[in-house]
Amino acid sequence: MSFIHDEFLLETATARRLFHTYAERQPIIDYHCHLPPKDVAEDRRFADLFEIWLEGDHYKWRAMRASGVPERFCTGDAAPYDKFLAWAKTVPQTLRNPLYHWTHLELKRYFGIDELLDERNANSVWARASDALKSPQLSAKGILGKFCVKAVCTTDDPAEPLTYHEAIAASGLSTKIYPTFRADRVMDPHQPDVFNPWIDKLAKTANVHIAQFNDLLDALRKRHQAFHDIGGRLSDHGLDARWRRWAAIPATTRSATCRRLTRWGAISIASSGNMRCRRW
Repeated sequence: MSFIHDEFLLETATARRLFHTYAERQPIIDYHCHLPPKDVAEDRRFADLFEIWLEGDHYKWRAMRASGVPERFCTGDAAPYDKFLAWAKTVPQTLRNPLYHWTHLELKRYFGIDELLDERNANSVWARASDALKSPQLSAKGILGKFCVKAVCTTDDPAEPLTYHEAIAASGLSTKIYPTFRADRVMDPHQPDVFNPWIDKLAKTANVHIAQFNDLLDALRKRHQAFHDIGGRLSDHGLDARWRRWAAIPATTRSATCRRLTRWGAISIASSGNMRCRRW
């Protein structure tokens, strides 16, 4: 029997009845993903398995790193096929991890490849998938239609303009693509080399001069409204700690002060900024 089959993971009669009778033909509503809205707006055509699988998949990178794969094969300068080959060598080590299931589900459902991937068949799988990707059904918009995806919520930084979301909304695409408000950088004042350029970008996008903490909140609130206006209703925050209270805020968030922030000062900005975002 194939690894991926019609009863995959359906181990009881009840599971099989519920899936095949009710769930199988339901549309997909994806509340959280990292699909770049640019790819959808431009109906991207993927050249190979590196582009569609490995170019931005941090879950695969994490598994590869855990298996001892050098970083150049994850996010570095290795050639696309060499990165794919490194992933193919890693796949057998992911057995009992969802990555193993996802990899083979995708190979079969997207490309009709009913084989277990490893380094021995990597070249053949690469060639067959690359050929399949020439089909319009496997462009960014084609995939959404082929798999009956009704709604997708992407992950978006408030400092980024929503240009591609606006283009998608105006295109008449049947799949609804909504932004999700993810303001993780507001929690990075302890890293001025990251925080300050982000503040400058946020200020430009929101058209708000940011010199004090309240200016930062005004800019975030303005971007939050822009997300809402285009249909966004969700937020997503990657927390390094669980904030329990608001704290007094230093008068300025600009670079000179950030470089002199105490640990408590940085935490004050991060916690208060994040907690206010969650109340809007």
